[in-house]
Amino acid sequence: MKILLYNPDNGVTRNFMPHLWMFLLQALTPPGHEVVLIDGNAQPMNEESIARYVREQNIGLVGIGAMTRMIAKAYRMADAVRATGVKVVMGGPHVTELADEALGRDGGPRHADAVALGEADETWPRIVEDAVRGTLQEIYAPVDDFGQERKPSLQPYPKIPWDKIKLEQFNLLPGILYPLLKRVGAGWGTFRIIPVESGRGCPYGCEFCTVTGFFGDSIRFRSNESVVNELLLLKARAREEGGQIAVFFIDDNFAINVKRTKALLRDIIAANAQVHWVAQISANLLRDEELVDLIAAAGGKWIFIGMESIDPANLADVKKGFNKPGEYAVVLDRLARRNVFAITSFIFGMDNDTRGVAERTLKEIRTWPPGLPIFGLMTPLPATPLYKRLEAAGRLTRPKHWQEFIPFAMAHTPLKMSIDEAHNEVRIGWASSYSPEAIEKAVDSLNHKPLGYRINIFIARLCFRGIYFSQMGRFAWVKTMLENRRTIVKLIRQGFGGGLHAAVPPVATRPVTEQRH
Repeated sequence: MKILLYNPDNGVTRNFMPHLWMFLLQALTPPGHEVVLIDGNAQPMNEESIARYVREQNIGLVGIGAMTRMIAKAYRMADAVRATGVKVVMGGPHVTELADEALGRDGGPRHADAVALGEADETWPRIVEDAVRGTLQEIYAPVDDFGQERKPSLQPYPKIPWDKIKLEQFNLLPGILYPLLKRVGAGWGTFRIIPVESGRGCPYGCEFCTVTGFFGDSIRFRSNESVVNELLLLKARAREEGGQIAVFFIDDNFAINVKRTKALLRDIIAANAQVHWVAQISANLLRDEELVDLIAAAGGKWIFIGMESIDPANLADVKKGFNKPGEYAVVLDRLARRNVFAITSFIFGMDNDTRGVAERTLKEIRTWPPGLPIFGLMTPLPATPLYKRLEAAGRLTRPKHWQEFIPFAMAHTPLKMSIDEAHNEVRIGWASSYSPEAIEKAVDSLNHKPLGYRINIFIARLCFRGIYFSQMGRFAWVKTMLENRRTIVKLIRQGFGGGLHAAVPPVATRPVTEQRH
């Protein structure tokens, strides 16, 4: 049987990194089946085109995984596939929490023939075999003999054949950037960010987060050896194809067990398995100087930090009081001294926010080393404690906001500002951080470092700009380049004048429209 695994875009913003679930399920598919992968962010499709593809390629089963921000598009694509007579299985955090919605049991239309609840590592092979036999069930859940939910241990971990998987659709470099990158050195014909996990689960239980509900609060880790071998495989592929590959460790807190993380980083260094990588680590864990030393030595280049707010009252409200805003600057300086920079995430529209929160936050950001600030709105995702609290208080303005995804639009009423005022604060944050003037200032702030670092922050700012400002099409990219031509010319002149003393560290992106999904 030929199987299509499809990950939808949300039709508005673009993800710059493929989702791991497709590669993982491909590796877990029983022998004898052909699995093709399509990520809608890299290979755009509409309902008509996916239906045509399914017919022309003789697809026998379609698996669709989607987070809440993508679920409206996922349902439309699933409907189009089912109209051809092909069975559709849906999974992911949203479907896990709202299985009745996907199955049409809540009074709405049916979108899926079957749903996979929770982590599908164990249930996927059974789903495939049932589909072949024509005995597909409606619900597949990872449970033990006593009906209790069972989480995969991650040991052993499925081997993903990165040396053989077709990755053409995941080249991130727009052609307009080739001349600039060519000045950095060979090997920039392609650039891909590959998702890798070293563990699952998070014990923190932040109020707005879906991770603890989906993956659980008990942390499970892969063996260090399996992670190292995966990095070596990716490093070899990059070398063989003359391209660039960076890794995004998608663990929701890569250093949640500091002792274990240090051991992993030491093993990466000992095996010479360093690739440039990005990881998500909470600020409180970056107090450890030895950990930060090992991050830098093992290839870490960017750390995603969910700061959320500079107001301790806001952080306490959402059960994230372990974040200490007074420590933010110290943590970022500690990273920057080792040439590791930060993607700092902020949420506006929290209950203690008032007008001017963007400027107050920007004032702090301007005192920090250059990085990638991103701004979003507090979003009540299904089944989270935040959703339940706001629902009980009658504060939800769009209880099923996911059915019509609108980026950067609130679904509830903030306490101390209006919805429109919260929207404006996000606009100010993005406009102030990603204007041509702001990008030029960030680049110039690294004039004391080799040119590679300045090119890195420039490309990263352009890519992250696309989270809020549309630049999915070629014309939008050309316009963006023209707006930033002053900085581009400056970098090209510096390149021709010498100073290429460092390779460009990688950029990586994570959409901010859905926190911790």
